[in-house]
Amino acid sequence: MADVSRSGDVWTRPRGGRRPKLTREAIIETAINIADAEGLEAVSIRRIASELGVRAMSLYTHIAAKQDILDLMYDQVAEEVLLEGELPDDWREAMLRITRREREVGLRHPWMFELSRLAPRVGPNGLRHAEQSLAAASRLADDPESMLAIITTVDYYMLGYTLREQHVREAGMDGMQRAQTSLVEQEYVRILMETGEFPHLKPLFDRGIVIQDDFEQGLNWLLDGIEHKYGRK
Repeated sequence: MADVSRSGDVWTRPRGGRRPKLTREAIIETAINIADAEGLEAVSIRRIASELGVRAMSLYTHIAAKQDILDLMYDQVAEEVLLEGELPDDWREAMLRITRREREVGLRHPWMFELSRLAPRVGPNGLRHAEQSLAAASRLADDPESMLAIITTVDYYMLGYTLREQHVREAGMDGMQRAQTSLVEQEYVRILMETGEFPHLKPLFDRGIVIQDDFEQGLNWLLDGIEHKYGRK
């Protein structure tokens, strides 16, 4: 049985009355600010209402459930990913710009990737982002399946790299350095490194290489492979 309280999509339901401090836009902006500062788990109806200085029940004039807020947050941030104007004619440049923007927005709103695992409903801006990405891929590939494969592959690279960046930011580079130093200082590691069993790993430890900022390099390698498969138009 359908959930009557959520009948109709949040983007098509009436927005409810408007008061100076309480609008749908204010609710979502407040929720995003909370998530940016404290994480997604800090977002709640009660917390948003407190930040806005209103009663929690008054939010239900604009939303039917917390899930509506999460859906609208996701779609609001999806708008930040959109590139303005026409895409570059070159598929590669178009894909580079889109992927760089995705990474930038993901780092600005690290809770977005956590929220994506909760399967938020895709809103208008999410659809626009998908359309823009497919438009970039269409400059190289002819059929929808290939276009989808291209943008999915690039998204997986961006997601993996950006999640690693978030981890480094949370730990701090000093923390990463200390963790590696601690590992190298352990006797069993030093002994193993001297056995000759790890000829490729040992130079990294010797040079103190923990992590490199090689997003662009890896992305271009990936696009090289995609271009090799589909060829230029």
